[in-house]
Amino acid sequence: MSDTETPTGGMVNKSVNRLGRPPGSGTGRGRTGPRGRQSDPTSVAEVQGIIGKSELHTGLLLEYLHQIQDAVGGLRHRHLAALAQCLRLSPAEVYEVATFYHRFEVLSDEAAPAPRTIRICDSLPCQMAGADDLATAMTRDHGTEYRVVRAACMGRCDRAPVAARDDIYIDQADAQSIKALAATQTQSETAAPEQDLAGYQAAGGYELLRHCLAGRMERAAVIAKLEQSGLRGMGGAGFPTGRKWGLVANESGPRLVAVNGDESEPGTFKDRHYLETDPHRFIEGMLLAAWAVDADAIYLYLRDEYPHLRRLLQRELTAVEQAGLQTLPVHMRRGAGAYICGEESAMLESIEGKRGLPRQRPPFPSQSGLFGRPTLINNIETLYWARDAINQGNGWQNLRSF
Repeated sequence: MSDTETPTGGMVNKSVNRLGRPPGSGTGRGRTGPRGRQSDPTSVAEVQGIIGKSELHTGLLLEYLHQIQDAVGGLRHRHLAALAQCLRLSPAEVYEVATFYHRFEVLSDEAAPAPRTIRICDSLPCQMAGADDLATAMTRDHGTEYRVVRAACMGRCDRAPVAARDDIYIDQADAQSIKALAATQTQSETAAPEQDLAGYQAAGGYELLRHCLAGRMERAAVIAKLEQSGLRGMGGAGFPTGRKWGLVANESGPRLVAVNGDESEPGTFKDRHYLETDPHRFIEGMLLAAWAVDADAIYLYLRDEYPHLRRLLQRELTAVEQAGLQTLPVHMRRGAGAYICGEESAMLESIEGKRGLPRQRPPFPSQSGLFGRPTLINNIETLYWARDAINQGNGWQNLRSF
């Protein structure tokens, strides 16, 4: 499945471009021709071979940058210029996005191909577990064999120190395990959840969602029960979740849901834990949220350091759709490494293919969010608890196990 497709195989919504115009309606700002560095036919052909030639959309700029880097090991200037031509953007617009996120590596056209790279986490938990000494020793003893670089938090703070090659991660890394990783052709794997779809349904999972989809529940009643439960946003702000759902539901449609899975706070890995152990509890909460606000689509923004969870969610969402429980498109988006994208409006900018810079308020996302539409934003942990909170109502606070 290509990164320009949804987990269910459908194409991503391409109804508006980053400038608020329908695709193909012009470059914007009155331009009649390209500006900046011009691309060459060879580079354009290479980029088109990677990202495809049809249905290109500026909102997928980060996805295209990921695909190019995955294919050639970096982002060369000539490929950035070619991508700009394909998207009818200026090279500066593409370059500013590519250089904003630390997961992208921009290379000059003359630079040699990037050598095999081992990244060692430099977050505080990994430093406390010896990552600094490990990185120094690996650079000293093996610096001529492969490149050793320090990288931002990898979301595995409970398994420190952590190292990675491409999208393969080593927990509790040491010199021996890193040397083995650098020398082998080990392939990344897809995680298997502790609780799969069958197990989740056997324990009563998706019953609430089935009642909602069958018309046995009223949207207003579900939102009222959620508000009675006292559930607050688990992303940091603690805003009452039921009130937020109600605000979005009261706005004129079309509406969207955006899920923030970019937990890049050092020492934080709760969302990863929930997805690895019981992903369907989160998926049901996400689909309940979309049903409650009558959303047209869901955008799931997941940090790039969780490739195993991206593959896991793609597989499990396909199973949910086949079971007839997913009735609207779910578009997955990879983050690219920017701490600020944990802030909700910065995440929206990133999903739209821009730098992750916070927006001025008002308007608030519930009024004008993703692509200018009323948008419900919750993080993964909030949606993980949504089903239980709705079922228990005002008794939920007393039944929590934490």
